[in-house]
Amino acid sequence: MKRVKEKQLKTEEKASTKISGAEAIIHCLLAEGVDLLYGYPGGAIMPVYDELYKFQDKLTHILTRHEQAATHAAQGYARVTGKVGVAMATSGPGATNLVTGIADAQIDSTPIVCITGQVFSHLLGSDAFQETDIIGISTPVTKWNYQITTASEIPEVLAKAFYIAKSGRPGPVLIDITKNAQQELFDFSYEPCRKVRSYVPVPKPKTSQIEAAAALINAAKKPLIVFGQGIIIGKAEAQLKELVEKAGIPAAWTILGLSAMNTDHPLNVGMVGMHGNYAPNVLTNECDVLIAIGMRFDDRVTGKLDTYATQAKVIHFEIDPAEIHKNVHADVAVLGNAKETLELLLPMIDKNSHDSWHNEFKKRYDIEFDAVIKNDIHPTKEGLTMGEVIEQINIASGNNAIIVSDVGQHQMIACRYAKFKQTKSNITSGGLGTMGFALPAAIGAKMGAMDREVVAIIGDGGYQMNIQELATIFQNKTPVKIVVLNNEHLGMVRQWQELFFEKRYASTVMTNPDFVKIAEGYHITAKRVTKREELVDTISEMMASKEAYFLEVCVEQEGNVFPMIPTGASVSDVRLK
Repeated sequence: MKRVKEKQLKTEEKASTKISGAEAIIHCLLAEGVDLLYGYPGGAIMPVYDELYKFQDKLTHILTRHEQAATHAAQGYARVTGKVGVAMATSGPGATNLVTGIADAQIDSTPIVCITGQVFSHLLGSDAFQETDIIGISTPVTKWNYQITTASEIPEVLAKAFYIAKSGRPGPVLIDITKNAQQELFDFSYEPCRKVRSYVPVPKPKTSQIEAAAALINAAKKPLIVFGQGIIIGKAEAQLKELVEKAGIPAAWTILGLSAMNTDHPLNVGMVGMHGNYAPNVLTNECDVLIAIGMRFDDRVTGKLDTYATQAKVIHFEIDPAEIHKNVHADVAVLGNAKETLELLLPMIDKNSHDSWHNEFKKRYDIEFDAVIKNDIHPTKEGLTMGEVIEQINIASGNNAIIVSDVGQHQMIACRYAKFKQTKSNITSGGLGTMGFALPAAIGAKMGAMDREVVAIIGDGGYQMNIQELATIFQNKTPVKIVVLNNEHLGMVRQWQELFFEKRYASTVMTNPDFVKIAEGYHITAKRVTKREELVDTISEMMASKEAYFLEVCVEQEGNVFPMIPTGASVSDVRLK
């Protein structure tokens, strides 16, 4: 009789074992393999932070100094690891401060999950303290969002959030959780999400379309590949390389596709777009077959649409059906994951070389080298150039560093001249063009790839938008290298003012603080270079450092980035000066 009672008591105890919604959130994160997240606490998310405190041995929280920085750090982490980045904030301004990073992640297809606190359910719609309709605000810039109002929803919704963020074409998901849902007790169980009704993340490739693509490629006399970040997201780097080498096709990249292919590969012909390389831009309008893989024909790539590759048959390999025919009509559209579709394509491709076509790229490279490149990376003028700084970082790192660039002239120079041997090495804000991206994104990138050197390349304008994240670097002893290319201007806007607004430099001149002293205030080793003879040794010292290092390089104030395709012009109208 006694044993029966003991058994009954144990059963009742098990049935009454409940946990809070806040604790459930932590268990959901752990179940999804999350071991690192970025955020900033506040009243409406405090129950979750209280549980985080109890799980410090399993889940590391990085306190950024601004919520926007938390999303950018999560992006940097996601981009180098391929995992889902996680950011967390409170309600009201905490939640709205996440929006820029969320929008950036949406347009650049970066998988992040953002968790925000919200006021109690019974206060929703009452304009309670720090209540903001973050669901309404974030709907246009998220892949999916949802507001949880009861604790029992938490496991299923968070499982769905991670599945949607990382599947198919990745993107940001925001989950808003009311404070009562965080406090309520419920019986917790967790099942990972593997399917969502009516959501097809990866379309099934059609054999007929792959055969049609192969026929066009095999018949082409002047084929050109333009590859984007879809290669990296789809883990199709090896398949791209095999296609390029087997068919002998010159391959150019978008800025987010950079590093998917070794930059020194003989068939890698450079960057397309507004400040891309001369040859692939001009020859886009001379190729007979244009093969776009994992890219979305952004306006910065195409220039004037009605003159873009009109002579070519266009093949578009793409995972997202919404991108097909959106900007450029595709003669053949191959839907699916790039790795899968390229693997199906490769056996159908004939061996080829296209030597005379390659010579066209070489001729135009020589023209660009004489007119632009040699002056950028081997200048004879007195002032330091951004290009020579990037070149010295290449040399010091053996082309093995992860380069995280902000937005502006320095970004275009970094993307043009950085050399990469490994994939997932170029981290930048592409579609949204977010100034302030690089410093926090470099923190996330370094924490996701501690075995690699991470160098942030930033302009003096963008640097000051998230300069407070030096404190995050200092507190966490994150050994990231920070290079500010200081031209004392908002350089990209100033260039446009020079070329198109008769040198009326309206609000682009920067009066800057002493960046070295600021970095030293955060106990970060800091140096300033103003002369060419100081550059090599200082960059070598920076790259050899095992700790965080700040380097300010004072570059020429009126340096411009060329080639350049003026807004609204054809890719054929690229300017070399």
